[in-house]
Amino acid sequence: MSVLEATETATEGRPRRRLLYAELRLMSGRTRNLVGLAILCAIPIVLAIILAVTRPTGGGDGQAPPFFSILYGNGLFVVLTSLMMEMTIFLPMAVCILAGDSIAGEANVGTLRYLLTAPVGRTRLLSVKFASLVIGAIVGVLAVAVTAAIIGLSLFGAGEMLTLSGTTLSFGESIGRVALVCGYVMAMLVSVCAVALFASTLTEQPIGAAVGTLMWIILHQILTSLDALSWLHPFLQTTYWANWSGLMRDPVEWGGVGVGLLSALAYTLVFGSAAWARFTTKDITS
Repeated sequence: MSVLEATETATEGRPRRRLLYAELRLMSGRTRNLVGLAILCAIPIVLAIILAVTRPTGGGDGQAPPFFSILYGNGLFVVLTSLMMEMTIFLPMAVCILAGDSIAGEANVGTLRYLLTAPVGRTRLLSVKFASLVIGAIVGVLAVAVTAAIIGLSLFGAGEMLTLSGTTLSFGESIGRVALVCGYVMAMLVSVCAVALFASTLTEQPIGAAVGTLMWIILHQILTSLDALSWLHPFLQTTYWANWSGLMRDPVEWGGVGVGLLSALAYTLVFGSAAWARFTTKDITS
């Protein structure tokens, strides 16, 4: 189904959820998006195999030291390792690519003007685009987490999980903690969706919106690593991305998690509002 056909189906007196459904169908039907999702899922598999091959075995009796025995006794640690690795570049990049197609992609192929004459108001269209990006980000995190959990549990088992405080959690408790970590990562990616959506309203070139947002994220990561700019760190988008570690302590350190969520909310509101202001006032020529 083409974007025009999908829009006709979704806007002939149908509610907003039908428009969202059409947008999700278009997003999931693009080959490059499916290939990108497959790559995201392949990374945990490769990582788990490498960890299994290089797993320490300890002394001559072939047994690993106690610390490593606990660490490698619960395959859910592969989920945490995979999310930590993919949040450096892969998951943000995936969101940036999706967002590049949201507004700039429609303008580039000449369908944005048609969408707005369908009757679909600009605010409604932008909210649907943002919702589809958020759903895409959630699907990406879930795909990575589920893949990592399956391969991790297959290779390392389902024993107790070692926390960053040195205590251990039962398998049931560790599932809950990992689920909270996934939720935290999703919240960070929602803020990236807002930034990327704003970038997509500034140009008619989807690759420009995607690269621009990705450069924004990389710049923040670089600035975060510079101690000389510690005064700036609280205002950077990526500063709190690693605060999910507080969820893996015993007891949970909610302070850092709360600050991270507030930062993500602030970026979402600011750039979401900027995207709305830009899109509702811009001259649509294509």
